[in-house]
Amino acid sequence: MRTTYMANANEVERKWYVVDAAGQTLGRLSSEVAAILRGKHKPTYTPHVDTGDHVIIINADKIELTGKKMSDKMYYRHSGHPGGLKATSAQDMRDRKPEKMLEIGIKGMLPKNSLGRKQGMKLHVYAGNEHPHQAQQPETYELRG
Repeated sequence: MRTTYMANANEVERKWYVVDAAGQTLGRLSSEVAAILRGKHKPTYTPHVDTGDHVIIINADKIELTGKKMSDKMYYRHSGHPGGLKATSAQDMRDRKPEKMLEIGIKGMLPKNSLGRKQGMKLHVYAGNEHPHQAQQPETYELRG
């Protein structure tokens, strides 16, 4: 009798991928990167085990949004105190903290539990063209579409 394969956490081989965000749309890039972080691109994917790979995103400051989202889309955060709601437009976020803009989009597509937090730690986002992960010998990942 054949049984279903279940990956084991200490058997998982992790690769490092570099993704260039220049000219890419935020949502489409985020969904593909979230799938890589979860390990859904591998035949050994197991939902309850972290089988994903590390992803390095460069050129986060050159990410694009469609339509009027650059001026209309808002990012909210709250201090926890009365009247502590802060709002930032997507244009301001891209100018000041483009890494944060991508992190919010990608981590929002991961599971909301300890496994999702573990998978989110394998995401490395940089605004410019350089990254400090040359020692890991990352491969370039070509996005679909």
